[in-house]
Amino acid sequence: MMEHLGGPESGDALDRRHERYLDIARGAMFVLEFGTARQAAGSIGYWESTVRGKAAYETGWMVFREFGRRGIATAALSMLIEKVRSTVGHRFLHAFPNVANVASNALCRKAGFEFLEAIDFEYPKGSTMRCNDWRFDLRPGDPG
Repeated sequence: MMEHLGGPESGDALDRRHERYLDIARGAMFVLEFGTARQAAGSIGYWESTVRGKAAYETGWMVFREFGRRGIATAALSMLIEKVRSTVGHRFLHAFPNVANVASNALCRKAGFEFLEAIDFEYPKGSTMRCNDWRFDLRPGDPG
């Protein structure tokens, strides 16, 4: 699951990440469920971030390999965009998939995100990876 995010995490690192998710003040994390049995299939979320020196929302998702290619991420990102749009907040939602993550980059394109550029991104803390900066305008047509 962490192939494009710096590799496997230790139990302690997972615990720290979970604590960060619980502390999200402006945003949310969601479990993706699949089928009538509501099997956990991954997660998606958004949080407040600073992007290019301005306040924005950032999003990220993960779909378990066995649930890939079923449209789960597409449906989840569409619902997340509508959720974030309904908040009174920032104009833009950014995603930063690894440049090598073909599926996540294709998802951004399909969802209507605008590709800005490839950048160096610190994740996990202390490690740099090459990511694409994708931006979604939550208020299209708004001149501000």
